[in-house]
Amino acid sequence: MSSDRSPLEKERPQTTNDASQDTNTHYPGPFKLAVIVLNLNLAMFLVGIDNTIISSAIPKITDQFHALGDVGWYASAYLLTNCAFQLIWGKFFTFYVIKWVYLIALFVFELGSLICAVSPDSTTLIVGRAIAGVGGGGVTNGSFLLVAHCVPPHKRPTFIGMMGAMYGFAAIAGPLMGGAFTDNVSWRWCFYINLPLGVLPAIIIAFFISPMRGSKKGEVGLINQLKQMDLPGTFCLLPGVICLLLALQWGGTTYAWKNGRIIALFILAGILLIGFIVIQYFSGDRATVPGRIFKNRNVWGSCLFGSCVTAGFFVMLYYIPIWLQAIKGASAIKSGVMNLPMMLSYVIFSFMGGALTSIIGYYVPFAYLTVVLMSIGSGLLSTLDVNAGHAKWIGYQVIFGAGVGSGLQTAFAAPQCVLPLEDIPIGSAVVIFTENLASAIFVSVAQNVFTNQLKTNIATYVPTADASAILSGGATDIKGLVPAGLYDSVLFAYNKSLDQTFYVGVALSCCAAFGALGLQWVSVKKNKDTNSARLT
Repeated sequence: MSSDRSPLEKERPQTTNDASQDTNTHYPGPFKLAVIVLNLNLAMFLVGIDNTIISSAIPKITDQFHALGDVGWYASAYLLTNCAFQLIWGKFFTFYVIKWVYLIALFVFELGSLICAVSPDSTTLIVGRAIAGVGGGGVTNGSFLLVAHCVPPHKRPTFIGMMGAMYGFAAIAGPLMGGAFTDNVSWRWCFYINLPLGVLPAIIIAFFISPMRGSKKGEVGLINQLKQMDLPGTFCLLPGVICLLLALQWGGTTYAWKNGRIIALFILAGILLIGFIVIQYFSGDRATVPGRIFKNRNVWGSCLFGSCVTAGFFVMLYYIPIWLQAIKGASAIKSGVMNLPMMLSYVIFSFMGGALTSIIGYYVPFAYLTVVLMSIGSGLLSTLDVNAGHAKWIGYQVIFGAGVGSGLQTAFAAPQCVLPLEDIPIGSAVVIFTENLASAIFVSVAQNVFTNQLKTNIATYVPTADASAILSGGATDIKGLVPAGLYDSVLFAYNKSLDQTFYVGVALSCCAAFGALGLQWVSVKKNKDTNSARLT
């Protein structure tokens, strides 16, 4: 064991001293902590509602802009920039006063929401989503960072679970609010609502959060800070991911897979992403993803586990409302109500998972529970047919939501419990980065699967129907796009295509097991080992 010590074990004495000092000096009292927790939960609600409120509105948006093929980009544009700038926000939080960086991130998020609200076409909406994603990454990262600075390690899983539950409450309110706005006012209010919601968190942050800095207070030189930002790595990563997403979005739909454009995009994506990895390897501690952090098995295990769980959740979050509205004929607001079983079980199990982790002391069992329940739930959802009754689509959503909620907080708890305090900003940013990157990629993969399978299934079961017209129309326009005599057959093909899209969620749920197996059994109870979290 002595020859195979992890970086965490080697740094235990220093981590212990830092932790002791943080406990005695930096952790706020009950009143101040309550104010901070209120702020963090408001911020998480703000980001959470922006992720989910559009899900019920997407069918109407596609109707207005005639852009069913852009559904994947409404999610991917937000997630892409969220992940691409996530690690840079981690550096900002390290160098500058945390609350001011937080407020800048919140402002960028609000600016993106405003652009979405006034967008005249689908392209502008996608641009607004991308800008909101930049700010949202900073808000999310900063929220988890403040937990690490304000709460001792053995209590962090509870507060992380609480924040996850708040995100879940937003996930519940989002589709309902989105449906209500879409049916009664306009889908644009799904974005206008973010503007007043951002005012209160901004006030709380400005006046109640102390102006604490990141850990690298001495590195104030601009040139040194720019070097630490790893701009070459970012310039490789962002266009590399964009090329990959374009290839996945266009391949088999706009262009054939063997088309030169698609091949060129894949090659360019590969070169750029390999370049990013090479830059990370040779940059050492100045890399966007420092090797000493990512080599920790708990960090890469959290990244793999969290990426699969989050990406699977987003695939279902965006395509279950389409199934409910297109197949069951539900209105936007009714589909939000019909999506409640998944969201409610997610919230309940998220809170329970975080609380039980603090009580039991170990988070790994909840990661295993997540894999089991998500795999079963997504598998059952992929069997839904046109005539599926309430018991099926409600029960299957409950199982899937319970799986996501049970252990999603594990991906955030592990780095915060095993890394020294000064490494937590980057460790948390790496996890959020990989989660959003995977979500952006696999939402596009799901979109590609849906589009290709819909073309194939319509050609197979309804060869006389115009597949292009159905694809260019909205999800709720099926009846108006095909003759009455073909409607049932088209609906069957549409349902089959959505079931095949759900297979993406099934695969991701199963792959999460590999990340869970990489996690060590680490105790989060401080009294079990005063030096650091105990590895067993």
